[in-house]
Amino acid sequence: MINLIITDDHKIVRDGLKALLQDHTAVQVVGEAASGSELMELLPKVDADIVLMDISMPDMDGFETAAHIFKNYPGLKVVVLSMLSHEKYVNRMLELGASGYILKNAGKDELYCALQLVAQGCRYISPDVTLELLRKVKQLPNELQHTSGNGESHRELSKRELEVLALIGEGYTNAEISERLFTSKRTVETHRQNLLEKTKARNTAALIKYALQRGLIS
Repeated sequence: MINLIITDDHKIVRDGLKALLQDHTAVQVVGEAASGSELMELLPKVDADIVLMDISMPDMDGFETAAHIFKNYPGLKVVVLSMLSHEKYVNRMLELGASGYILKNAGKDELYCALQLVAQGCRYISPDVTLELLRKVKQLPNELQHTSGNGESHRELSKRELEVLALIGEGYTNAEISERLFTSKRTVETHRQNLLEKTKARNTAALIKYALQRGLIS
């Protein structure tokens, strides 16, 4: 059982999250708070595993709240649920020690999967966040057309192929990628094969080398 505290300054958001999670018997909402200060008052009173919280909150924002949690409750995990996808917010939260970062456009299946993975000791970052970071850090446009050293142009990589490529670069297997992108293993295998064909890479090692050389992954 995952004991969860929801922290968001909008009651409709808290109520919506509770409604989304009520069908998942492995998650129990043991408390809720409308601000960081309310959360600080609540933490000594409840036995929680994960705090699901927003960044933009009155009184204490998510950064200050997270820093307090990690200092005083080192065993408590934090998952951020925010509309903010800019790398400065994501990086700062991860540097503080957050175990997950999810955008508020995520569906209930992704939210539940993220909570499960974090409870198991993994880190979860929404695929949309991963791709946004990849584009901003490497200054990539939405659609890419790559040119090899001999001047031969490669076909464009789709958004989904870029997501798969980013996860391949992080060392995830096809099965793990399918779980993170909420698609079938067969679909991931198809994307991987398309990547090999479009980049003219002979194997995964060559594909990663290709991506590194062109700044598609870091």
